[in-house]
Amino acid sequence: MSVVYFICQQMMYFVIPLTVVALAGMFSERSGVMNIALDGTMIIGAFCGAVFLNLTQDTWSGQGQFLCAMLIAAVAGMLFMALHAFASINLNAAQTISGISMNMIAPALAIFLARVLFGYQRVPYTNSFLIRSIPVLGDIPILGPMLFQNTYISTWIGIAIMIISQFVLYKTTFGLRLRACGEYPEAASSVGINVRKFRWIGVLISGLLAGMGGIIFIVPTSNMFSGNVAAYGFLAIAVLVFGQWKPTRIFLSALIFGFAKTISSGYSGIPFLASLNISPYVYKIIPYAFTILMLVISSRNPQAPRAVGKPYVKGDKS
Repeated sequence: MSVVYFICQQMMYFVIPLTVVALAGMFSERSGVMNIALDGTMIIGAFCGAVFLNLTQDTWSGQGQFLCAMLIAAVAGMLFMALHAFASINLNAAQTISGISMNMIAPALAIFLARVLFGYQRVPYTNSFLIRSIPVLGDIPILGPMLFQNTYISTWIGIAIMIISQFVLYKTTFGLRLRACGEYPEAASSVGINVRKFRWIGVLISGLLAGMGGIIFIVPTSNMFSGNVAAYGFLAIAVLVFGQWKPTRIFLSALIFGFAKTISSGYSGIPFLASLNISPYVYKIIPYAFTILMLVISSRNPQAPRAVGKPYVKGDKS
C-alpha cells in the first residue's frame, strides 16, 4: 500500500496545477478568446511568487506566506494576461500570434529580472509548506495517507477552484453570458450583453488562475524558480481540450495526465518500474507522448466554443 500512497500523493503535485491552469484556459476560451499564452503566464506568476518567497523567507514562514505568494502570482498573471486581452479584444489581433508572443516574452523577462535582482537566473526560496498530516483527516484509514498526508494547501485550493468554476459556469447568470459570448457573440450582443466586457473578464480570470498555477506548480516540486515551468502550460492546453472545456471533465483529464507525469518523475520510487532498468529518458517522454495520443483521440469529437479565436466586431454578422 505504501507504493499506492506514494503515487496518490505525488499525483496531486501535478494534477492540481494542471487543473487550475486548464481552468484558466477554459474561462478565456469560453468567452471566445483563444489562449495559448498559459505557459508564459505561469512563468510570470511563478517568478513573482518565488521572488516574494525569497524576499520574505528570513522573516516569515508557514501557510500564510504561501497564500500571499499565490495571491501575488495571481495578480501578476492577471496583469500580464491583460496584454493578451488588449491585443485580442481591442485591437482584434490574431489571438494565436498574441499568445505565442507572450510565451516568448515571459521566460526572457523573468530571467532578465532575476539576474537584475539576484545576479543569476534562478530564484531560490525556502520550501516549508508541506503539511505532513491534516489533523483528524490524516488519521482516516487508507484515505488519510492517500489524500491528507504529505500534502499542500494549494491542493485543496485547486479543488475548491474546480468546484467554484463548475458552479459559476453552469449555475450563474455570469456563466451563461460568458458561454454565450464564446458560442454566438452576435446573439449575446443582440440581447444587450457587452461581449467585449465579458471577454475581458474571461481573459483576466484566465490570467489570475494561470499565474496562480505557476506558483502552485513549482512549490511542491522544487525549491527554486529556474526560468521555466516544464512546458506545463502546454500540457494544460491538452488537458483543456481532452476535458472538452468542462470543469469536471478537465479535473478527470488532469488525473490521467497527472498519473502519466507521476510515472515520468517518480518511477524510481516505484519498485516495479525501478527494477525494469529502462532508460530514464523513456519515462520522461511519457507525458508528452501521452499528450499527443490524447489529442488525437479528442480531436475526433471536438466541443470547443464555436466563436473561440474569432475577433468580435459589433455589427459583423459573418
